Amino acid sequence: MNNPPHIAIIMDGNGRWAQARGKARAVGHQKGADNIRTILKHCRHIGIKHITLYAFSTENWDRPKLEVQFLMKLLEKYLKLELDVYIQNDIRFATIGDLSVFSDTIQQLIQTTKDQTAHCSGMTQTLALNYGAKDEMIRAIKQIKDRQNITEKEFEKLLDTKQLPPVDMLVRTGGECRVSNFLLWQIAYAEIYFCGTLWPEFSPSELDIMIEKFTQTKRRYGGL
Repeated sequence: MNNPPHIAIIMDGNGRWAQARGKARAVGHQKGADNIRTILKHCRHIGIKHITLYAFSTENWDRPKLEVQFLMKLLEKYLKLELDVYIQNDIRFATIGDLSVFSDTIQQLIQTTKDQTAHCSGMTQTLALNYGAKDEMIRAIKQIKDRQNITEKEFEKLLDTKQLPPVDMLVRTGGECRVSNFLLWQIAYAEIYFCGTLWPEFSPSELDIMIEKFTQTKRRYGGL
């Protein structure tokens, strides 16, 4: 079996990585943002076509105000710095989630990054921003006109991920074994891998081990 076409990652452990070193949680978030570039380039190199990253959930707004403010500044900085990386590596940038709550500056940066990378076809990187699977499905349900005859395919066209294939492989770093309201519909038949490594230290070699396990797995989709 070939590499998974679509990998989704819950990037957990930034704050704990920093606290274990006696540093502020913000340092961990910065280190985690830096690691996105490392993993992204590696996935592009080995031929992964889609990677979706859980960057900021609908529940993350409940974190301390100063931490949320830092995360917003970090997102703004990330979008500014990574545009060249996307273009140089032929990576298209996309998002899922309700972007309406973000500042005008961030919304404009997101749109600019999408526009500037729209021609890229080597890989698609999707950031989940103000995303929650329950929120996504509620928003989709509100769009349904004929509720009596809705099919799975029609419902999928109403989801934020309508332009993406189903998730083949879900990875969560940081040691927790839960999916935390991430892509609940899309991971129905995904292979799921949990690891104890905190996101800032998650390496391409560790991802490769998971991918190798994936390639050796027979996916039955409920059949024999």
